[in-house]
Amino acid sequence: MKEHNAPSYWFASCPKGLEGLLLKELESFGLSQLRETVAGVEFKGDLQSAYRVCLWSRLANRLLLPMSSFSVASADELYAGVAAVNWSEHFSEQVSIAIDFVGTGEGVNNTQYGAQRVKDGIVDHFREATGNRPDVDLREPDIRINARFAREKVTLSLDFSGQSLHKRGYRIAQTTAPLKENLAAALLIRAGWPEKQGALIDPMCGSGTLLIEGAMMAADIAPNLARQNFGFNHWHGHQADIWQALRDEATERRERGLAGPLPVMRGYDQEHRALTAAQRNVEQAGLGEYIELARQPLSALQRPRLDDGVTGLLLTNPPYGARLGDQETLKGLYQELGEVLKREFSGWSAAVFTGNEYLGFSLGLRSHKIYKLFNGAIPSQLLLFELFAGEREPKATPGKEGGVDPWGKSDKLSDGATMLANRLRKNQRKLAPWLKRQNISCYRLYDADLPEYAVAIDCYGSAIHVQEYEPPASIDASAARRRLAEVSDAVYAVLKPEQNQFFVKQRQRQRGDKQYQRLTEQDKQRGQSKFEVLENGARYEVNLGDYLDSGLFLDHRPVRQLLGELCVGKRFLNLFCYTATATVQAALAGAGESLSIDMSNTYIDWAGRNFALNKLDTERHTLLRADCLSWLAATEGAGLEASFEVIFLDPPTFSNSAKMDDVLDIQRDHQRLVEQCMGLLSDDGVLVFSNNFRRFKLAPELEANFAVENISPATIDKDFARRPRIHQCWLIRKSSAQTV
Repeated sequence: MKEHNAPSYWFASCPKGLEGLLLKELESFGLSQLRETVAGVEFKGDLQSAYRVCLWSRLANRLLLPMSSFSVASADELYAGVAAVNWSEHFSEQVSIAIDFVGTGEGVNNTQYGAQRVKDGIVDHFREATGNRPDVDLREPDIRINARFAREKVTLSLDFSGQSLHKRGYRIAQTTAPLKENLAAALLIRAGWPEKQGALIDPMCGSGTLLIEGAMMAADIAPNLARQNFGFNHWHGHQADIWQALRDEATERRERGLAGPLPVMRGYDQEHRALTAAQRNVEQAGLGEYIELARQPLSALQRPRLDDGVTGLLLTNPPYGARLGDQETLKGLYQELGEVLKREFSGWSAAVFTGNEYLGFSLGLRSHKIYKLFNGAIPSQLLLFELFAGEREPKATPGKEGGVDPWGKSDKLSDGATMLANRLRKNQRKLAPWLKRQNISCYRLYDADLPEYAVAIDCYGSAIHVQEYEPPASIDASAARRRLAEVSDAVYAVLKPEQNQFFVKQRQRQRGDKQYQRLTEQDKQRGQSKFEVLENGARYEVNLGDYLDSGLFLDHRPVRQLLGELCVGKRFLNLFCYTATATVQAALAGAGESLSIDMSNTYIDWAGRNFALNKLDTERHTLLRADCLSWLAATEGAGLEASFEVIFLDPPTFSNSAKMDDVLDIQRDHQRLVEQCMGLLSDDGVLVFSNNFRRFKLAPELEANFAVENISPATIDKDFARRPRIHQCWLIRKSSAQTV
């Protein structure tokens, strides 16, 4: 039997970015021959050292004991290498097992297959040795084996820790996106806790993880003292007497730590659910007497009274707007946090952990140190501040918008944001006379004029609607967020919208009716999003927060005006009517009757509100919820010939909605649609046909059979001159004699 207590090489894994901290922690345990690697630290130690890591490490994820390493050039060689290990020496066939397989190589092109072959090798070993086999339990196995395939070698290790060591056992209640316990411990260590600190405050404590980890550090409590299950429990080499001695020592240290004077530790949150979760977790950790919790908004936060000369640490992980649009809503929260820190906590240290650089800028404080870490897969920063008594706002550079960011820059606007702000001002000056002459209040101010800032910026009166075009895959996600933050800074500097009138969305390439779909609850922006706007005498309801599009296609402004001119005294049909803004324009201009059709209840209802805003006679101007494709097909041979004198046909590029009986592809299907519309058109009538498919080509058969006039250039207003192919538009009549 192998002497398991002999010194062995071990590997302690950790989250990316914590390797240096983990190495220092292991050094403090008296371990030797340490080597920092990617996402972990290798070291040499005996069994007692390994137990100490499992019990006391605040930073490690797992502790692995390498058991075998061999070359692999095929799946069969992987199986043979696994089967050659004397697994009976390490555990019995009575236990349950699970395999974690990492990496791929020759003959093993996916991790699931690799795990299967490792499992087969272990199971077959026991079948030959005992006639029985261990069961597989993927959720709570007794023994977990780690297999890593790299550089043509597979290394098999016993997962000594079992479940990840960050699972201390006290978190029985959670809030949205809580910090992992070992990341929370790392933030505390980086922020200097608990050395020379008399208090720990978290004003947005969520489920209480930072406070609980901070209390365990201050009271010298082993983070995994309460855990009962480890990977070594069913390992034959486990020496219970050594493990129990370490637990007894840790229990004594905990009792001494809690008996002595401890710092003030307080957590606040304005959400009742968060406070309830934090209270449950604090009690589960046995720290209810030492951590004070209260429901309180950030604005009410005050510095606790401490003895003279005693200061503390305010550490928090505020929400950081992982979804576009959230960051504008959260900007005020960060600004308020910065103001509270300056007002209440002079002389203290502060640390803010965020995954959004832009919101870090909004604190308005100068950071003396930044640590780059990962919160899961999200690149994040821990910003450290020293809040000096009587701290002054740094002066702004003359001639620039003032302010200071935590990276130590002297100007609020970056060079890129300044460049964009200058372009917005230039566009404003260029459009202003035309907007005034035409009495236009809803318009496009900017449309990816600068390649670095690929957004569309639309003005709806005083409300601002920013749509970010989807960044290419080559653009780093953090760089894309930074650019969007610079867009927001430039918009605020130039257009100065109220916070509740600024809306930001990411515009991806849409297919079919997705451009009209309601955003998910996650993606919606908070606050009032419906506004009433004016265009050419018409009133429209726009919604800038709940949908990808606003309800008013700004580029169609000239088309709507043209329809008004064409429809005086005429019968008008509006197909794929969306919110029926074109119908409103036609009716106000004097259309005698109209029928507007769309398959969406949402948009038919919205169109009804537009009708009500403009006091339209709904007996003469009717709305119909129907699939336009099916409706057009049903009209053929139904005696509706020559029913309309003006028809507006503006279909989506593609649609396969479940509400439709057929699939629409505008390039493929437009000839049939146009011909069906011409069957409903009076002899002297006109079809206005439009679509926004940029590669669209009109079928030559239509030009051969009807009088077709491409009026696209005349339907592009000055604010869309930079993007003239945003739509195409034709007038189609039955005879060339009616062409004007």
